[in-house]
Amino acid sequence: MNLFTYIPLILFLCVSCGGNRGAEQQVAGAERTPLKGGQASVKDDLSARNIVQIAAASKDHTTLVAAVQAAGMADVLANPGPLTVFAPNNAAFEKLPEGTVDNLLKPENKKTLMRIITHHATPGTYKESDLKDGLVLGQATGVNIKIEKKEDAYYVEGAKILGTVEASNGIVHVVDAVLLPPE
Repeated sequence: MNLFTYIPLILFLCVSCGGNRGAEQQVAGAERTPLKGGQASVKDDLSARNIVQIAAASKDHTTLVAAVQAAGMADVLANPGPLTVFAPNNAAFEKLPEGTVDNLLKPENKKTLMRIITHHATPGTYKESDLKDGLVLGQATGVNIKIEKKEDAYYVEGAKILGTVEASNGIVHVVDAVLLPPE
């Protein structure tokens, strides 16, 4: 074969590839965000909401969202997972001693805040129907926590599970107390 035989093939490949557009393409229905923004910065009104999007949309989880952002963990909780997150509501944070939340949100306490948030996450998906009295879950911190059933409700480390929301990357169990990891 001579060079002229390959020219149509080369032209076809050049045109069909269109250059290096992989990072520039946009998913239909998703807002284009800079690559540096990470998974949590993707705006998508078509797909099921992830854990971070669920928390951000809840008026009862503004303190949790602020803590997740201060700890720099939004992308971790937005990634594919699966994760089960025990999400303290605002009232749970209000039960902490005065000044605790403000202190944790300071940049110098980022590692402590990260550990507390990580203690609220379990690798895997544990729906409400999966919870059983005595179930032990291994948290992302490496610490085990125990599920207890009291009357008609489930509790995790003494925090009552108030509700459950399925996310695209796992499960969110709303709890009425902040889970503090052992020191």
